This record gives sequence, structure tokens and C-alpha cells, in this order.
Amino acid sequence: QVQLAESGGGLVQAGGSLRLSCLASRRTFSRTAMAWFRQAPGKEREFVASLRWNDGTTYYANSVKGRFTISRDNAKNTVNLQMNSLKPEDTAVYYCAGMLGLGSLLGDSSYEYWGQGTQVTVSS
Repeated sequence: QVQLAESGGGLVQAGGSLRLSCLASRRTFSRTAMAWFRQAPGKEREFVASLRWNDGTTYYANSVKGRFTISRDNAKNTVNLQMNSLKPEDTAVYYCAGMLGLGSLLGDSSYEYWGQGTQVTVSS
């Protein structure tokens, strides 16, 4: 099956930036959408951003709107998340997810494939 692998996480001070990347194991991976979710300790998994594959339409959680940007790079077979103006509350494990069927682009239950996650820590 398709494997997803996140990279780019790390430790950054508040106000800084990080760029996460999600690499799919198969270039022929068929998908309807890709997304980023995050999960902080003691919290449920939270939607961050998604991208509808066919037309590139993007969606963002209100908490990251204007600061984060999701994008795709077909040549590299990656989906990226540019995170700017990071805040301590952005601290979480960030997961990449892929959707094959039809479903809500905002719901984690709609996504079939998940990466192992990459830690993002923002210090104040």
C-alpha cells in the first residue's frame, strides 16, 4: 500500500518558520485530496489544512489561516506545509494524510493513508 512520510519538523522560536514535506511512496498514488492534521498531548487530532487534488482548492483551519500554506509538488511527489509566524500553541505532532474516495476534506475519518508524524515544537 501507499506509505506517507513526513519530514521538516523541529524546534523553533515563536515567530519563526518551518516547512514540512510529505513524500508518497508511489508516484502513481491516486488521490482525491491530501491534508495535514496535528495532535498535541491530551488533545484529539485536529484538522490543519487540506488540498483538493483535481483543482488545487485549499482549506485551512481558522487557527492557522493566513499563517500556513499547503501546496503540492508533482515533480517531487510531495505535499508541503509552509508554516510562518509560528506560535507556541502550534506545538504538536503533524501528520500527513491522503484520501482516495469521497468524503469531507476536513474530517480525519475521510483519509485512508497516514504518515507517522513529525514533531513541531515552538518555544516562547
